Amino acid sequence: MGSPVSVPYESFVQIDRESATAVYIQIANQLVNAIQRGYVVPGTRLPGTRELSELLRLHRNTIVAAYEELDAQGWVESRPNKGTYVIGNPEAKPRKIRATEEVPLVQYPTSTGFSFKKSSLLDSPFEHAACEYIFNDGTPDIRLTQVAHLSSLYSANMKRKSNHRKLGYYNHDGSEFFKRNLSNYLNVTRGLHISPNNLLITRSTEMSVYITSEILLSKGDIVLVGALSYFSVNMIFQKSGARIMPVPIDEEGIDVDAVRDICTRQTIRMLYITPHHHYPTTVTLSAQRRLALLNLSAEFGFIILEDDYDYDFHYDKSPVLPLASADKKGMVVYIGAFGKSLAPGFRTGFIVAPENLMVEMRKHLGIIDRQGDILMEQVLGEMIEEGEIHRYLKKSLKVYHERRNHFTSLLQQHLGDHLHFQQPSGGLAVWTEWKQPVNLFQLAKECAKNNLFIPKTLLYQHRQLSGMRLGFGHMTLKEATESIEILRHCLQ
Repeated sequence: MGSPVSVPYESFVQIDRESATAVYIQIANQLVNAIQRGYVVPGTRLPGTRELSELLRLHRNTIVAAYEELDAQGWVESRPNKGTYVIGNPEAKPRKIRATEEVPLVQYPTSTGFSFKKSSLLDSPFEHAACEYIFNDGTPDIRLTQVAHLSSLYSANMKRKSNHRKLGYYNHDGSEFFKRNLSNYLNVTRGLHISPNNLLITRSTEMSVYITSEILLSKGDIVLVGALSYFSVNMIFQKSGARIMPVPIDEEGIDVDAVRDICTRQTIRMLYITPHHHYPTTVTLSAQRRLALLNLSAEFGFIILEDDYDYDFHYDKSPVLPLASADKKGMVVYIGAFGKSLAPGFRTGFIVAPENLMVEMRKHLGIIDRQGDILMEQVLGEMIEEGEIHRYLKKSLKVYHERRNHFTSLLQQHLGDHLHFQQPSGGLAVWTEWKQPVNLFQLAKECAKNNLFIPKTLLYQHRQLSGMRLGFGHMTLKEATESIEILRHCLQ
């Protein structure tokens, strides 16, 4: 191969003095990159260490260390009295590089060299904005979580010798200790009658719905949802090939008569409901309709997928027990989230179902989340066993109760002439409907200009409805006051 200086090494070996990576490693890595991309082909003789050190204005020992690293990795070989050569076919032709050319060795390809399937169904509707105040769909306030205490629990479990064996064991079926405690917790708080064999631990509600859909839904199956429903779940159903059919919602929840009418005309595979507080309207499914739905499910053979996404947050009275607590025919699959009052990293999802379905669900979980998080589940199990989770809930509920009352008072005082709402008995959001048609998307733009961000996922607008779901749980009293004032100002 010709003279090594014909390759402009200084054009693609760029040294970053601020990097934590040693300079000789930077040189070695960039030379490897040049070899892989054909700028320095196999058979090329590299410049001598003194020559390259002068070109790059570096100490010769740095170049020697870089060449030794290349040799250790198997990219070059040193030939006595001849020099250092790139290993490979000496007949390969190098790519020509002009001395002034910028060689893009550090750039990653902007697109693939192959085709793949794309899905508009999964286009994310989530938005972000740099505003001081933000409405969401009803999430807890992370500032209320005792992060220091949670961290100490996690650290204690990490150091405990009895847990060391568990850390090295991948168990996609989850911690038996956590499942035992969680099943007891659900039996006490939800009126269920389950064992750990009826539980699957997941990362989130969305993962629970995804696994359930993969097993229970086929292309063309009809899934009934509320006329207003949770968009992420709808996306998962549609991705599985199912057809979504909306059912009216009123002040008592989903319209059971409409469900019966649909069932008499066609085969329904599944009904998805959020009965404790319907998403997004927050209405509670009445006791009579709960029993009616269970009877319809047994009569027509459709699955009830019950999502109790915010069961833990209730203020005025005891929560209504889930449909799963009265299911005698094995028609209900119950999903939920545990630890929503804790910091996000300490939350988990779960699925409750008969054991024969659990067997299949564990197979799917073993593929998408084989390792799980045994240590975190150990911590959560201890919080249940020691009553810590109840103390967390009791303390946070007082705060959220006060925030709900303050928020609904603000709505009535400043926007009562413009919108209608019912104070929710639980949850962390209020459903509002505008009395006169309002362009909600334009209103959201005006609010953003005034430091209040309202994501489009909270806006529900068509000819018959202008509605917004406004979360209050994440706001202090002062933040809620400022946010409502901005909303009132922009409306005017």
